[in-house]
Amino acid sequence: MNHLRRRLLRGGTSFAMIAPWLGSGLLAPSRVLAAEWNRPAFTARNIADALKAYGAAGAAESRDIIITAPEIAENGAKVDVEIASQIPATRSIAVFADKNPMPLCAALEFSGNALPFCRLQLKLAETTRVRAVVRAGDGKTYVAFRDVKVTLGGCGG
Repeated sequence: MNHLRRRLLRGGTSFAMIAPWLGSGLLAPSRVLAAEWNRPAFTARNIADALKAYGAAGAAESRDIIITAPEIAENGAKVDVEIASQIPATRSIAVFADKNPMPLCAALEFSGNALPFCRLQLKLAETTRVRAVVRAGDGKTYVAFRDVKVTLGGCGG
C-alpha cells in the first residue's frame, strides 16, 4: 500500500475537521499564540525611553528586590541573572540593561499566588547596570540595581 497516499488522506481529514473552527474565528492563531506586548518599551533605544514606555519612570528604589548576578562576567553573551521579589502581591518583573542597544531584556507577568522569581540569561553589550523593575498589585513600581562588569564582547562586539 502507498504510505504517502495514506498520510495525505489522514492529514486531509484532520484539516477538514479543523477548518470550520478556523473559518469561524474561534481558533484564531493571533489570539491563541500571541499575548499583548509593549512594543514601545521593547524597541526603545535608550533606558529613559524604555522606562517611560514601560511605565516605570518614577519607580521607587526597594531593598525587597534581590538581584543575583556576577560582579564580573567573563562573557557578555551569556550572563546568568536571578531576580526574586519579596514585595507583597508582585504582578510583574521587568529586567533592563542600561547600555544594551534595546534596554528592556525581559518582562514577566505573574498571576495569583505565583512565586515572584525568575532566572534569565542576558546578553550584555558592555559593562552596564542591570535594573529589575517590579510592579505590585496596587500598581506601584519598585526598582533595584546591580552593576555587572563585562570583560569579553557581548551583543555589541
